[in-house]
Amino acid sequence: MQLDLSDDQALFRDTTVAFIEAELPLDKTRELHQDPAGYDRGWLRKSAELGWYAMLVPEEDGGGSVSGNGLLDAAIVAEQLGRFVQPGPFITMNVVASAVAAYGSVAQRTAMLPAIAAGEQVVTWAFADARGNWDAGLGLAAVPDGEAVVLTGSRGCVLEAVTADWLLVTAAVDGVPAQLLVRARAPGVTIRPLHSLDLSRRLADVDFDGVRVGPDDVLAGRGSGPLESQLLVAIALICADTAGAIDALFSRTVSYARERIAFGRPIGSFQAIKHILADQAVYLETCKAAAVAAAQAVQAGDASATEVASMAAAYIGDVASEIAQECLQVHGGTGYAWEHDLHLFLRRVRSNSVLFGEPTWHRERVYTFHEQAGEGQ
Repeated sequence: MQLDLSDDQALFRDTTVAFIEAELPLDKTRELHQDPAGYDRGWLRKSAELGWYAMLVPEEDGGGSVSGNGLLDAAIVAEQLGRFVQPGPFITMNVVASAVAAYGSVAQRTAMLPAIAAGEQVVTWAFADARGNWDAGLGLAAVPDGEAVVLTGSRGCVLEAVTADWLLVTAAVDGVPAQLLVRARAPGVTIRPLHSLDLSRRLADVDFDGVRVGPDDVLAGRGSGPLESQLLVAIALICADTAGAIDALFSRTVSYARERIAFGRPIGSFQAIKHILADQAVYLETCKAAAVAAAQAVQAGDASATEVASMAAAYIGDVASEIAQECLQVHGGTGYAWEHDLHLFLRRVRSNSVLFGEPTWHRERVYTFHEQAGEGQ
């Protein structure tokens, strides 16, 4: 992206890249594509030693960030994860960490946050309906039963639920959104793995059949406010991930255009290819700028953060897919080969565009934002 990095942040980025290249470069991620888990817990703990899951955790709870701006630091990592099409629960771990840090009790923070920061517990966010759409918990009923609540319903397209130890579940209590921490292997919880377009990630539907959750596992703060805060974190990180993926793919495409010879010349010397690459270079830089704007607005807590984040998600979701498709066209037939890495980036970009709201949904949010602002004047 185009963040102005401090010396410490630049070192953090370089360390992240060096770790990925040593531990899990792109050719090694292919070996995990058929693995039911999709990643190794040992690798997860090693990545935690770099602070990947601690940046949105307060220092008093065992966390901390490089610059003091945790989300911007996390976006640096997210960009590199996209650049190398990395597996694992990075985004959801940080979303849940931010939620527990903001709305957890002392006991919840003590039990969960150090374990998340150390990579000892895998946590994920179960917020969507059966089709992966945002429903503010309405697809999962939480009925009070004494001091406990009983969950009945489902959450869909949950990232890394297969390997999760805990689920942060969005449910509806009397029609009002609430969030609960549920053990992934609790009685009544059924996890059904799904086929994912992105071969580096694992998705699952999660069914709840009379799952009892005690009062100690319910986060404070009901309503849409906490959900909105978590969604903004997720959007900022997924935009950074996409920016990294298309940047890497475009760089590979430019290199290919210089090296591929046709009719005695590099194909990049042909005017038609030049036009394609020039156009996509402009769109790529715009995507990078949008990703930075989203991360900065969310980090700063700007009043316009919702609008900025959704505008970025809508734009990047559409344009990044177009860039990836044009890169495929430049590669020609070789780009369609299973052995070529191009489809891994294409899958990542397409999957990212719908994980936390598809572009159309985000454009509707921007419209609603402006409509409400107009009514308030």
